[in-house]
Amino acid sequence: SRFGIVLNGSPLFTGGAGSGESEIRRHVLENDLLEAIVGLPTDMFYNTGISTYVWVVSNRKPAHRKGRVQLIDASSFWQKMRKSLGSKRKELSPQHIEEITRLFGRFEKSTKDGAPISRIFKNEDFGYRTITVERPERDAEGKIVLGQKGKGKGLPVPDASLRDTENVPLHEDVEAYFRREVLPHAPDAWIDHDKTKVGYEIPFNRHFYVFKPPRPLHEIDADLKQVTDRILTLIGGLSQ
Repeated sequence: SRFGIVLNGSPLFTGGAGSGESEIRRHVLENDLLEAIVGLPTDMFYNTGISTYVWVVSNRKPAHRKGRVQLIDASSFWQKMRKSLGSKRKELSPQHIEEITRLFGRFEKSTKDGAPISRIFKNEDFGYRTITVERPERDAEGKIVLGQKGKGKGLPVPDASLRDTENVPLHEDVEAYFRREVLPHAPDAWIDHDKTKVGYEIPFNRHFYVFKPPRPLHEIDADLKQVTDRILTLIGGLSQ
């Protein structure tokens, strides 16, 4: 079967590795049940103006979609309603629906006005490992405190106040990441592999973000000068 379900943005990313929300995403993605997510415009529903997303879920993916997820940004596909209904001020025209359907059917990267509107990812691109980074406890003289009994005997005692976590993409080697991102800043750190958890999140908006460079500095300075001059004029008028 195949079905679509409309959700808000929270199910895309809420909950860290090991949480219920993350485990649901993990189940869906590791079992290759997610075909696509379509981001809709805001103000599409009567009782809310927030962004919403259509998840297309299927257990009969065609061969060319196996192991892949398509993200479609249809947030710019809308027309204004002639009369608002509560928070519902926008609607999809038949042409918009046709274009979204065509993007889904083509299953390929696509852009509109230079911005991406359809992107294809591997299922594992949304996965990560949360590793726990430990650092040793030190005594008043700065020496590392060693364990005195049990399996930790003779090993550095972790300092809970210095404990931290890092999210490592599934496709990246954990040890290589640790050597590159952690050890240069904390040479005495180590990974507690017993605490490693696998999580999944889908940062939809991040994948469609297009950087827009700021205006030239001289334009910003000119605007600031104009505002400053106006304020000084107003102050001068009050003092007369």
